Amino acid sequence: MLVGMPMRVAGAQIDLTVGDLEGNERRIAAAMAWAEAEDADLLLLPELAVTGYPPEDLVLRPAFVDDNVEVVRRLARRSGDTVTVVGFVDHADPNHRGAVDAVPRRIANAVALIAAGEIIGVYHKVLLPNYGVFDEDRYFAAGTMPDRIWEVAGIPVGVSICEDIWVPDGPPRRQAAAGARILVNVNASPFHRAKAHEREAMLQSRARAAGVPVVYLNLVGGQDELVFDGASLVVAADGTVLHRSPQFAEDQFVVEVPFADEAPRACCVAPLLEPAEEIYRALVTGLADYTRKNGFDRVVVGLSGGIDSALTATIATDALGPEGVWGVAMPSRFSSEHSVRDARQLAANLGIRFDVVPMDGIYQAYLETLEPIFVGTEFGVAEENLQARIRGAILMAISNKFGPMVVATGNKSELAAGYATLYGDMVGGYAVLKDVFKTVVYELARWRNRNGEVIPRSSIEKPPSAELRPGQRDTDSLPPYELLDPILERYIELDMGVDEIEEEGFDPELVRRVARMVDRNEYKRRQAAPGVKITTKAFGKDRRLPITNRYRP
Repeated sequence: MLVGMPMRVAGAQIDLTVGDLEGNERRIAAAMAWAEAEDADLLLLPELAVTGYPPEDLVLRPAFVDDNVEVVRRLARRSGDTVTVVGFVDHADPNHRGAVDAVPRRIANAVALIAAGEIIGVYHKVLLPNYGVFDEDRYFAAGTMPDRIWEVAGIPVGVSICEDIWVPDGPPRRQAAAGARILVNVNASPFHRAKAHEREAMLQSRARAAGVPVVYLNLVGGQDELVFDGASLVVAADGTVLHRSPQFAEDQFVVEVPFADEAPRACCVAPLLEPAEEIYRALVTGLADYTRKNGFDRVVVGLSGGIDSALTATIATDALGPEGVWGVAMPSRFSSEHSVRDARQLAANLGIRFDVVPMDGIYQAYLETLEPIFVGTEFGVAEENLQARIRGAILMAISNKFGPMVVATGNKSELAAGYATLYGDMVGGYAVLKDVFKTVVYELARWRNRNGEVIPRSSIEKPPSAELRPGQRDTDSLPPYELLDPILERYIELDMGVDEIEEEGFDPELVRRVARMVDRNEYKRRQAAPGVKITTKAFGKDRRLPITNRYRP
């Protein structure tokens, strides 16, 4: 290639699986063959593509690291003219120590540049995120060559990994100063709502500041709590978006990237999703991949007739198809007349299997068994929670007998406030709505119904209730969700103190009540099933508070 002509850059935005070295190798090799057939000069694959992201403590096993290095060597031997940038875990200088302590780090988050049957270069990630869901300084040694560049088809190229480009004066800026005419950055950038807009603005800023085009390749798919939305980008030196891959879908693309002295031409710019669809697609992707990658082909959902279980079943159907979802209603003496009706209508709308398993006989047997101990006491939380736990046992029995994974239906508002029953409605292998506030549950249900009613209108409009005692409403125990959720968002996601929240105009007594509910229920959340992260601070890895904790705001 002559300097000044566009570089032909290919990207493979693909869904990979942590620990599946053989499967990931096959997918990478297929992408390499495709890029060769497309006469690409350069092919980009996601961060830690060989191991999957994040590999977590797998990288502490020397055999795992050695096996992943051997995959890179095999891929190099089959490489051709196209230079492939592939993420893997590399061995590092054994004397290198971590940024936050004196513990040696013997491995690096790396990419290999492979072509013509060889490994022609290796880059180690310089900036290691150690916040939120990230623990990279726990594992990796930081790279020490932030301004390293390579020639690809006669063009100086700067290669970097994810976090390296988020800092204004990070390695890509230094690579451009050292003469790179194009910057490429490979990623496993986890999704949270509105992140795609933030990320795109950042990349446009980096391209303009460096004065060279930027190619950003992101992972797609789900891994435990994390979802990766893709949305890979090619940005011209003036910030023009030349290419955007779709969100939550695999994509292979080839773009002729112009340099600073050439007029940019946009091509194949997929639209970014609007907020409700973005969250909904993240939830579908997270459940679909968690189920598939863990060997399940079906799920079972308890259908109460309420909005949470209705939305969960709908997401599950969109993720797995009607044949992959089994709905079970378990009415008791306190269930309203419309509960089973609404559950049955939802199942019919979705085309899923539906069964009714009355649980009142089991409940009565429990009450009779416990009557000698409970005698003389009033009906209360114990009797209410028995019902939730019986339902959990029924769902687990179906799972054990027939194989579908139980999906929990609780939302973030309930988990935050402790309005969820351990070993009852919290039972499940996955909790789809774990990071979805109740007010957002309503938004998603209405969005899903935009082209016709799927979730029964009565499930959306009726007052929310656990139906564990006569006439029960959520507001008997919780503030209205339109008041509760804004306080929860500030206290949990923004880490605001109660005084700060009160200063925004919220009732002081209510704020302190909500904060107490959140704090005293940490032990429940620690036992909750994993669920899709959609906010900036999800319960789980994002938020790690001690269970035993006497600090009160």
